[in-house]
Amino acid sequence: MSYEYESYDVVVVGAGHAGCEAALACARLGLNTIVFTVSVDSIALMPCNPNVGGSSKGHLVKEIDALGGEMGKNIDKTYIQSKMLNKSKGPAVHSLRAQADKQDYTREMRQVLENTENLTVRQGEVCKLLVENKQIAGVELFSGAIYRCRAAILCTGVYLKARCVYGDVSNYTGPNGLSAANHLSDSLRDLGIELYRFKTGTPARIDRRSIDFSVMEEQKGDKEVVPFSFTNTPEDIKKDQISCWLTYTNEKTHEIIMNNLDRSPLYSGNIQGTGPRYCPSIEDKVVRFADKNRHQVFIEPEGNYTNEMYIGGMSSSLPEDVQYQMYRSVKGLENAKIVRNAYAIEYDCINPMQLKPTLEFKKISGLFSGGQFNGSSGYEEAAAQGLIAGINASLKLLGRDQLILDRSEAYIGVLIDDLVTKETHEPYRMMTSRAEYRLILRQDNADMRLTEIGYQIGLIDQARYDHLQEKKRMIQEEMERLKNTTVGSSETVNAELEKHNSTPLNSGTTLAELIKRPELDYESIKNIDKKRENLPKEVTDQVTINIKYEGYIKRQLRQVEQYKKLENKRLPEDIDYNKVNSLRIEAKQKLSQIRPVSVGQASRISGVSPADISVLLVYLEQYRRKK
Repeated sequence: MSYEYESYDVVVVGAGHAGCEAALACARLGLNTIVFTVSVDSIALMPCNPNVGGSSKGHLVKEIDALGGEMGKNIDKTYIQSKMLNKSKGPAVHSLRAQADKQDYTREMRQVLENTENLTVRQGEVCKLLVENKQIAGVELFSGAIYRCRAAILCTGVYLKARCVYGDVSNYTGPNGLSAANHLSDSLRDLGIELYRFKTGTPARIDRRSIDFSVMEEQKGDKEVVPFSFTNTPEDIKKDQISCWLTYTNEKTHEIIMNNLDRSPLYSGNIQGTGPRYCPSIEDKVVRFADKNRHQVFIEPEGNYTNEMYIGGMSSSLPEDVQYQMYRSVKGLENAKIVRNAYAIEYDCINPMQLKPTLEFKKISGLFSGGQFNGSSGYEEAAAQGLIAGINASLKLLGRDQLILDRSEAYIGVLIDDLVTKETHEPYRMMTSRAEYRLILRQDNADMRLTEIGYQIGLIDQARYDHLQEKKRMIQEEMERLKNTTVGSSETVNAELEKHNSTPLNSGTTLAELIKRPELDYESIKNIDKKRENLPKEVTDQVTINIKYEGYIKRQLRQVEQYKKLENKRLPEDIDYNKVNSLRIEAKQKLSQIRPVSVGQASRISGVSPADISVLLVYLEQYRRKK
């Protein structure tokens, strides 16, 4: 029997990485918020890899922090190893990654949620959405309790009708044996929401005591740790770090896999869901890259107080007996004892093209969606979407303009635009190559790009905003000083340059021109720069990058200017594309389905040609004249 229980401004369904960010954003903006989870023990659960960040994902975490989210702060508190990836390449692709203590990460995030004003945490399974006049009105739990709300955010992750599979073993559970959410999918279908069936997987966890690390390559963390959160300094979070280890599969491993391929549910047809192309199982890797005789295997600790080791690079859904053969064929794992079997997990998610760029459903007012439920993969992608969904649900209820970050402003903008604009039939993974303007969307300047936006929304406090303004001032003044300070040719100057294998000066030049030399940077010319003040490293790093890449940055900013012209041409909400003459039939269908908010978004839709965009521009001009 159903009964009305309580009313809230916002209901958040799910307390994974997306749900945590969504709930915190709503509560911090003053809205009475409740977050439901199938288990309070699964708050901010890391059911797969024990790390946060990585290539392009580190950018997302930095942006979440710059806007006022929690993920960066939480991993800074709970990391056990930190490493900057791609340091041999340019700053645009530098990506921070930290190994987490999984239990600490969950516990710390839960503590934040439970002690945030305006936020209630509740264990319970939401089985039905209540919609009245195309507007979300509440949710009903499996117990029958009804919670009324003015907005709801779906962050169900991989729990909807979840099924964990390895070999012939099939369990209708969520990750790590937690309860699946088996009822909400039917309610969504009844509301006309299109669902996909996706899958992901995870490798085995192996007992540390059964691993021979002496034959593996040790992977240590960085001596100079870079925080994820701009509120922290390296000194704030410095700690002893734990090593990871690198080994490899071999031809014996691959032979075992190929001989048992017919027993893999991925190949036997027992799994129907579509898996992530950029995070394939070991079976997929061996089949797709048959020319390779080995693949990397990363042995990563799951925490400070457990012997479980994560076997990165070897996710699988092969039967248990084959898993033992396969893992034990790897160098250093010959005596491996499995603590948890590898498995694949299937789950329901939505076609994200049903969402507006604000992450609100087009058909149901006040219903928002974030995370893996939107067809993406990864903790970081989930948290980013959850934050934006939470911000926009709040801004809508507060009667304020909602937030849409475009592709030139943030990786988050690229992520969401790709999801809601481009057709995806597999779990979406963020990559630096997806960002056209990655030279200006670096992780090191995320605060410069987004913290002011977070401040205007209300998630960044005055002290942090004032600190940013002071940082900007120092960067600008130091750059001007370097551009206007000339040094002449002298024995002292040339001796310093020779130390760095840099060409001696024949005539005067500016300090800025010296920094532009590939072999020099701000730090290496300190003995030449006599009037230098002692500035924070966060300032001098920005000075170096901005001066060194000045020409490239200016060129990219000109490209952004052109991009913004189309992005700023808004399309009327009531436009009937079937009545726009000269549009091709495919373009009419795609534009009617996706309902882009701007000509720029329309130009990125598969099936809409440059000629169709020209037609739209002419139509817009005629529309404005009539108005």
